[in-house]
Amino acid sequence: MGFFDRLSRLVRANANAAVSSMEDPAKILDQSVADMQADLVKLRQAVALAIAGQKRLRNQAEEAQSKSKTWYQRAELALKDGQEDLAREALTRRKTYEETATSLTAQVQAQDGQVETLKKSLVALEGKIAQAKTKKDMLKARAEAAKAQQQLQSAVGNIGTDSAMAAFERMEDKVESMEATGQAAAELAGADLESQFAALESGSDVDDDLASLRQKLKGGPEAVALPAAESSSDVKPVKVEEVDADLESLKRSIDKL
Repeated sequence: MGFFDRLSRLVRANANAAVSSMEDPAKILDQSVADMQADLVKLRQAVALAIAGQKRLRNQAEEAQSKSKTWYQRAELALKDGQEDLAREALTRRKTYEETATSLTAQVQAQDGQVETLKKSLVALEGKIAQAKTKKDMLKARAEAAKAQQQLQSAVGNIGTDSAMAAFERMEDKVESMEATGQAAAELAGADLESQFAALESGSDVDDDLASLRQKLKGGPEAVALPAAESSSDVKPVKVEEVDADLESLKRSIDKL
């Protein structure tokens, strides 16, 4: 296949594709019916002309036949009058008209066939046009419905990450994320507050114990409760310095809490 043949086919294919994409079904349907109407008018004109020609040929054939009879009668009249040459001339004229009538009659018969064919074509075209008119509105409605469906599918297909719907969904996710973050922060704040109050409450108990212990120590060594001994000879005296050392150790252990 030559280069120019391929190029020509490519150009024609692109042209056909461009034309097809620009075709509007509703307009094409209307134009098709209009074209069929124009063809119907032309066919009616052709049928009318054929019928007129048929009548003209028939009239000519009948006229030739009539003149043939007339010249035959004249030949009889001349022969009766003894004018044989005149009778011969009349018969010659009669034969000419007779041949003309025969030829015209054959043409009329042929014209009859053509007229019948044209009439059948006319009736068939009228039926097709009537059917096309009936279907045209239905096809136009179907074309509009199909076009609307295509537009809907195109609109749905265009909903992507950059569309309004996608942006709406992103904002919905963002709001939910913000709400979750706020709830987590509130829970953390509540837990921290609970821990602070727990520490305060625990510290208050320790302070109460410390105050009670200090009050006891203020009474001297005798105020310190000692375990009961079996005999007085086993009790050893308690020094204040030893108690102060224990107190300082107890304070340090409380501060570490």
